[in-house]
Amino acid sequence: MVPADAARCAELETILFPGDGPWPEDAFRDELRTPHVRYRVVRDDDGGVLGYAGIALLGTGSGAEAEIHTIGVDPAAQGRGIGRALLADALAAADAHGGPVFLEVRTDNDAALGLYRSSGFAIVGTRRGYYRPSGADAYTMRREPGGRPTTEGSDS
Repeated sequence: MVPADAARCAELETILFPGDGPWPEDAFRDELRTPHVRYRVVRDDDGGVLGYAGIALLGTGSGAEAEIHTIGVDPAAQGRGIGRALLADALAAADAHGGPVFLEVRTDNDAALGLYRSSGFAIVGTRRGYYRPSGADAYTMRREPGGRPTTEGSDS
C-alpha cells in the first residue's frame, strides 16, 4: 500500500463497515507512517485497489505478537480469494516475526469468522459493544505461532 491508496481504502471501509466507525483516509495514512505496521493491497488490472489488509508486528523475542488491524475487499470482488490471500500474506509476516496473532471481528460476521477459523484462529473472548457507533459485539480471536491449532474458549 502507498499513501495514494488511502482514499480508496477509506472508501471501501465506508461501504464495508458503515455503522462501525469506518477508518478515514487519515487513519490509513497514519498507519503507513508507523514502522511496525505493514499494509498490502490487491489491485485490479488497471491498478485500482480491490482489497487491503494491515497487521502490526509488536514486541520481539518471547514477547512478540501481531495484531490484524483491518482487512477489506470490495464487495464486487468478494468470493475470489482476495481476502484469503491478504490474510495469508499478513500471517506469513506474523509467522516470520514470531508469537501469536490477535484480531477482533464482529460476532455476526459469519464469512470472516469462517475465514479466520480456517486459518487457525480461535475465539478467546468477547468484547461487548466493541464497535462504535453500532454497539455491535466483537470476538477476540487468537492464532498460535505458525498456525498451530488453538482450542476455542469463551468468556461470554
